[in-house]
This record gives sequence, structure tokens and C-alpha cells, in this order.
Amino acid sequence: MKGFAKITTIGLMALAMGGSPAVAGVDIHINVPPPPSFVIEAPPRLVVVPRAPRVLYAPDLPYNYFSYGGRYYTLHDDAWFVAPSYGGPWTYIERTRVPRYVLGVPTRYYRVPPRVVYYREGHRHPHGMPPGQAKKMYGYKYKHGHGHGHHDHD
Repeated sequence: MKGFAKITTIGLMALAMGGSPAVAGVDIHINVPPPPSFVIEAPPRLVVVPRAPRVLYAPDLPYNYFSYGGRYYTLHDDAWFVAPSYGGPWTYIERTRVPRYVLGVPTRYYRVPPRVVYYREGHRHPHGMPPGQAKKMYGYKYKHGHGHGHHDHD
């Protein structure tokens, strides 16, 4: 109660001195991409991705569509989205929160290849080519991480 009285007194003093109460606001802009607009009317046919434990993909759909652990994932405009059921709703998810098995799916199982392909130092690329060769063939830009930073590969 003592603290409330103190705050009220300070507010009244500010008004008495001719000032008006200050208006404070916080405006946070986070660059969250919009979810994909595709509609899936019925459960798609899912096929196991070889060498990717428990990951399924939809070869008949015209976009990237994966299933893992009872959830559904899509890479749309180089942003990842997750859904609790086959038809959505789709919610943006940070790449770091996408299961590593889904991230490890070789690019040949993507309907729309990603523009940036990530790999870890000492591991094969998802499509088995070194960065320079794949960039020449596909125009991909590679990022790889070791420690906290990432840098592009030519």
C-alpha cells in the first residue's frame, strides 16, 4: 500500500507541474514469414525417406511436405512451418527447432529445393556433393556451422 501511495503522489506531482502523463509503448517487429497458403483436402500418400529414421515425405504433392513424430513440416520460401495435423494450421518454426531428422532429408526428396542448404562440418552434404560442385550445378549457397558463426561457401 505504501508503494501505491508513492506512485500516485509522483503521478500527481507530474500533472501539477504542467506536464502530461507520458505515454510509453513497446513495438516489436519480428520478421515472421506468412504461412503457406496451400490447402490439403485429404491425407496425402506418405513414403519413408531412405536413411532418414521415421521421416516420411509426400511425393505426389507439388511442395515440400514431411511428417515426423506425429507432426507435419514444410519448407516454404526458405522458412520452416509445422502443423499438428496433415492439413494445418501451419505455424512458423525456427530452423533450430525443426527435428534434425527432418533437416537431414536429402534434397532429392524436396519438391522445391531449398535455396540455402545447411550442412555440418565433417558430414556429407544432403545430396552428396562438395559445396563448389553443387553451387555450380544448382546455384545453391551453402552455409556450414562450427561453433557459433556461420559463413557462406562458394
